[in-house]
Amino acid sequence: MVEDKFGFDVADKIVTDADLPSGGVYTGVGTYDHGEMVALVVKLGKETDTEIPVLLNVFGSHLFGQFTKGYKSFFEDVDDALEFLEGIEDYIHVEVKKLYPKAELPKFDIERIDKNTLKMHYTSARKMGDLAQGLLEGAINYFKEEIRIHREDVSGDGGDIIFTLTRVG
Repeated sequence: MVEDKFGFDVADKIVTDADLPSGGVYTGVGTYDHGEMVALVVKLGKETDTEIPVLLNVFGSHLFGQFTKGYKSFFEDVDDALEFLEGIEDYIHVEVKKLYPKAELPKFDIERIDKNTLKMHYTSARKMGDLAQGLLEGAINYFKEEIRIHREDVSGDGGDIIFTLTRVG
């Protein structure tokens, strides 16, 4: 994402400047300390003069796009964003855990209010609510729907958020 949006030189600079234990070398099947991501985002924010919440949100939306390419089976027989998001905890996260048993996933308590409204209570010790919101926006864009997201940051630190998604129109 950094290379696509900011160029190779910026990506190379932030990886070099962050002095990461992994050396900035990652694979699709590895599990990494989320502190490395935080270090990279902080460096990227300084390098591009972009606020960290904005970067996390953009990354979340980008990440959703990657999921649609890499995990096509998750999207089979799903008609809309609310239906997809309703299955995150009971289907998507279960399948992710099968593929990556060490994955530390956020928790979503999900309540379907009615056919046009979904309440998602996000909790995570990593406090990446902005990334979670980017993922939600990515899902909405993928399904080409008009859905309003209301965000209530319960904890004030991005680790406990209630997202209410309402289909418009």
